[in-house]
This record gives sequence, C-alpha cells and structure tokens, in this order.
Amino acid sequence: MIQQQECSSSPSFHLSCSPLAVGHDTEGLAIMLNVGEYRILLDCGLENIKSLLVDQSLPPHWVFCTHAHHDHGRGLLSLHEVYPHLPIYCSEVTKKLLPLNWLRADGSMVEPFCDSIPWRSPLQLEKNLSVELYPAGHLPGAAAILFRYHHGDRVYKIFYTGDFCLSNLQLVEGLSLDNMRGLSPDVLIIEGTYGTARHPHRRQQEKHLMTKIREAIASNINVILPVPTFGLGQELLKLLRSHHQFTGANIDIWVDGNVAIACDLYLELIDYFPANVQNFAKHQPLFWDEKIKPRMRRLTPNINRKKIGEETSIILTDDLSKIDEYCQNNDYKWLILTPEHSKINKSKTFNRIINKLNTEKVIVENYLLAEHSDGRNTTQLIHNLRPQHVIFVHGAPNYLADLTALEELQNRYQLHCPEVNIKVDLPIGEQFIQPKITPQQNYEGELNETGAYITITLPEQLNKDSRWQNFADTGLIEARWQGEELVLRGLSQRELLQQNSSIRRQLNAESCHNCAYYDEDCCHNEKSPLNGFEVPEDGFCPAFEDNG
Repeated sequence: MIQQQECSSSPSFHLSCSPLAVGHDTEGLAIMLNVGEYRILLDCGLENIKSLLVDQSLPPHWVFCTHAHHDHGRGLLSLHEVYPHLPIYCSEVTKKLLPLNWLRADGSMVEPFCDSIPWRSPLQLEKNLSVELYPAGHLPGAAAILFRYHHGDRVYKIFYTGDFCLSNLQLVEGLSLDNMRGLSPDVLIIEGTYGTARHPHRRQQEKHLMTKIREAIASNINVILPVPTFGLGQELLKLLRSHHQFTGANIDIWVDGNVAIACDLYLELIDYFPANVQNFAKHQPLFWDEKIKPRMRRLTPNINRKKIGEETSIILTDDLSKIDEYCQNNDYKWLILTPEHSKINKSKTFNRIINKLNTEKVIVENYLLAEHSDGRNTTQLIHNLRPQHVIFVHGAPNYLADLTALEELQNRYQLHCPEVNIKVDLPIGEQFIQPKITPQQNYEGELNETGAYITITLPEQLNKDSRWQNFADTGLIEARWQGEELVLRGLSQRELLQQNSSIRRQLNAESCHNCAYYDEDCCHNEKSPLNGFEVPEDGFCPAFEDNG
C-alpha cells in the first residue's frame, strides 16, 4: 500500500474505508466506507457477519449491494435479521435475484427485503449525501455506485465498481465508458479479479468454447458444465441456444440442480434484459424448449442420471456432488469443462469426485469465458475516471499486487491494496501529489533459437515469487499468442495425467499405454517430466515414443 502524504483538505472532513473482507479467494467482499459523519457498507459477502457485530451501537447507516452473487450478498439476510430496519439498497434486478442465495430445501425463496433504486436516478440519502447506480455489466442487475458528498463549497465523489465488465455478455450489456466520461471521482474502489492479464475478445472466447464443445459432441463425448446457480450457467444456455454451431443440432441440453430454479426466475426478468435478448425470447423460449433443437430440458428427480449419456447430451449443474452419477456408466465418454479462475476448481467436493473417476472415460479441462474485465480494460476505466485514489479489491493478492505495480498507474494515482481490518485513510487534496513509485518486478532474459527449439532463459530471482511453484509444477509450459505478446502458462500434473490438453490426445494412440517407456504403470523415460511417476494409461507427454 502506498504511504499517504499530507495534503490540503478540510479539517472537519474525513474519508476512509475499513475492509471487513477484500475478496481474496473465497472470503467475499465487504467494505465499510466512512464519509464524513456517515458509515456506508459496500456489499456484504461475509459468510459470517460476526465482524460487523463487534460494536452493535455503530451499525452502518446504509448498505449497498452491487449485485446478487454470493460473494457480494450472502451475508445480507443475517444482517437484515439483526438490523431489520437497516436500509439495504440495490438495483431492481438484484433485488429479485438475491433470494437465490438462500434457497430453502424445497426450492422456495425468502421474500425480497432490499429497497431498489432505478438506474441513473440519484437518491438523496441525506441533505449532503446522494447515491446513483450505473449498470456495470458482469451480471444482470450488477451496479457500479457513485456517492456525492457535499462539504463546504466542494462535492466529493466516491465511485465503487463492484464487479464490472466492459464487454457485452449474452444477457447483459457491458459498463458504458460514455456514461463515465467527466465523472472524475476523488476515490475509485475497483475490482481486480484478473490482475494485469489480457484476454481475447469476448466473442472469440465464446467461439473457442463452442468449438470445443462441438468437437466433443462430434466424437461422441458428452459434456458436463459445472456452473454457479446463476450467472454463468444462464449465459452458457443462451449461448448454446443461439450460437450458429449448435443451431438445429440434435442434442439434449439438461439443466440440473438449482440452476433450473434460477432459469425460471430469469424468465420473469426478460423485460430488464438487452433488446436483442428480448427479441430472441419473442421468437423462441430463452429456456425450456423440447421442440427446437438443441432441446433444453429440466432434469427432474425421476430421470436416472446414469442413463443421460445414452443420447448426445450437454449437462449444466451446480450440484457438484452429483457429477459422478453421470459418469458411472463406462459405456460413454465425458468431457467436464470448468471455467478458469473459478471457485469450482478449488472445491474439495469437486476435486474429490474428479480424482475417483475413470480417467479413460472422463477428461477435465478449463475454458475461458470472462465475466470480469481484464487488466487492459481495468486500466482503461481508471484512466477514463482519473481519480486521486485507486483502491484495488476482489482478486488474488498477487493479481492485485500486479496492478499496483503498474508504472502507468503509479505515475498518476495513489494506489492502495488494503488488507482486512486495516483502515485506509483517503485524504483529498486540491492537487494530485505524486506518490512514491515502487519498482515493478520485470525479469529480463535471453532468447535463443537452436535448430528445432527456441530457448528462453530467465533469471533465478523469478522463482522467489510465490506463484512460481504452481507455474513450474511439471516443468512443462504452454505458449500462445495474445496480440503481439507471447503468453506462457505452466502445465500442472493434473492436466498432464488426467485432463490432457485436448480431446484428440485421448482418442489417438499417443498415450502412455502405447509408449515404449511405459512399464508396470510407470514412466521410465529419462527425457520425460513424468519419469519415475506412476501414470495412467491415457497419460500424455511430449517425450512420447511409439512402442511399435
């Protein structure tokens, strides 16, 4: 965190924030914003609200929820039960989606208890404090929040993005930079989920995923897509129904678990969706259609999951504990696709089940379908808003540190990467004070072409970073072009031994079982990174040599 420097500000005005949770890993997000005499809670993704109840004589004056995902809203019901008269505000769609976080065993939902605010309609909270919501993309109803605080002869502005995305998704339009121009907040609290990573255009991501699924189906491999209850699952269903690669395809799309309940609720929100989605829904159902191919069906309790694979199928589910039931029948092959950066990949339940499955019949791979803005769009938004203070939250600590290390940001703004329960003071000066620049960690190396190989040599200091262990897990990397940049990614043991980098590898003969160095379930090739390890028959590595 950059050390604050003295600057001129009204002595009676104080601005600070105290994070109760900053969105690392699975902890959720909850930030207490102190503006003058007011306490404002931004999101309440706490699994346990105990930290909010330490001093019950000082509850927040208001609570604002940016969107309905559980890491931003799961603590709201408990908070409402403790403080039933505490005002909790959100957008109209978020108000309707939030109850999905507290579904009862029978699938019923609690009554909505939040107050909604229309888009771009400033609400006067107090004589000197107002709030305004801006559509943020990411999820239907997701809001970025602007506070205006009048003090003396000046208006102070604090802008909180929540989770945002500049790109248009299937069911929600992206955050509009045109609406942001000239806003010039004094403080920007912004998510940094993907750090400085750059992603291909959203439509390219969608095309790549649809191609991957289509190739699996063409090879008689069924597909399972584990997803959260709402958000990504409904995006994928809309994409599968409308993408040209699946138009008229004789495929059954099954929706299992609470994803189906969320789909029903989405159907009630059609009027809030973009015009192109509303037009689509006028000509064919958004969900639940058994006449138009591909057919979309709800998986009811009377349907045997073990028999789903008899017909070419795609399954979406949020019930990770049931995945093994689909895959128990060894007559069918399965491709399980999980989203990158997803909490699903970190789920103990998911990984325990995956490790039990027959690796000859089940492949597990990741795909990218970004729901947040990448590093390029994050910096673009910052430069458009031009705040004095930038506070990064919601992301792995290393990713947030990467953003605060960007020289293009350090030269212009005061950057903060707060820790839980550490108050961040935000003095506002009439003029920007140049912050101290922390040197960015760049690693310079050499590149050599040697015959059929290209060697990249980097300094040893690189392995001091905590991310190195995961990157160098197997000693193998995957490289791809991203614009004019070459991106390197480390391949994990799990990818090599179980997931394989493509369906093709499972279907052809280049597997450990057919390798000249495979004996007694182990690899004996000294040139292989798997040498000495017990490997599955369908394992693969670049050192493969045909046993014929």
